Amino acid sequence: MSLKLKFFIAFVVVLAALQLLPLKCDNPPYNKDEEIKVPKEVMTLFRRACYDCHSNETKWPWYSHVAPMSIFVVKHVHDGRAWLNFSVWEKYDEKKKKELKNKIFRSIAMAMPLEMYLKVHKEAVLSEDEKDIIRRWASNGTMQIEPLR
Repeated sequence: MSLKLKFFIAFVVVLAALQLLPLKCDNPPYNKDEEIKVPKEVMTLFRRACYDCHSNETKWPWYSHVAPMSIFVVKHVHDGRAWLNFSVWEKYDEKKKKELKNKIFRSIAMAMPLEMYLKVHKEAVLSEDEKDIIRRWASNGTMQIEPLR
């Protein structure tokens, strides 16, 4: 048996074994009263560009169930929810909400949504005007980050 064939067989076996990893492509239940309350234009943008990673309403695409992509996608969603979860926004205290709004203001300009996500989810691309709508909401209309006290 050639070395290339052995490598290919080993690759297929590892890939098949990865499919057995128990990953949670879940959408935990939540109380709608705890979901973020924002103006409709902001909510539309959040749902389109943020909710897959930052809520309990993730739309799990087919590739999120196939390793090795499933490992990457599930980790990103769980990390995203840990960082900010719009489904439980009302559980955050006022200091945490202010902190998160500051982070949203900063990250919407540079890092969010993630470039990798946007390559597959073109509908999540935000125009500069749409980013401004989110920044205006996050800054309570000032378009400036507030210092945390």
